[in-house]
Amino acid sequence: MRRPVLDSMLLASTDPDRLRDWYAAALEPEEKTDVGVIRVLKYGGFHLLIDTRADIADKNAEPGRVILNFDVADARAVVARMEGLGVTWLAELEDRDGSLFATAIDPDGNYVQIIQLSEAHRAAM
Repeated sequence: MRRPVLDSMLLASTDPDRLRDWYAAALEPEEKTDVGVIRVLKYGGFHLLIDTRADIADKNAEPGRVILNFDVADARAVVARMEGLGVTWLAELEDRDGSLFATAIDPDGNYVQIIQLSEAHRAAM
């Protein structure tokens, strides 16, 4: 029997085109497509789906409830790219025992964590 696989996440937005464009510019997906009205960004084997809904506000009222974690090869380069987009930081880039972490706030108020794990931390996982 095939086990469940976490394949995607839906981010709802009152301005889905703006949100898709921000994620595409900030985090350079492998693929950027539209499937009907849903905007699809592919990161590795994971799909970030962006759509609109009538039952949401412009900004996320509880952004700490779900945090999108992006494993990156060069956290400093990603941070620089995000700063070029005018990002607001919840937590600026910091070194935690050889691994780099930063938490940005996307245009809808969601938290987006950038993580560059050290080889030692990867081995420990």
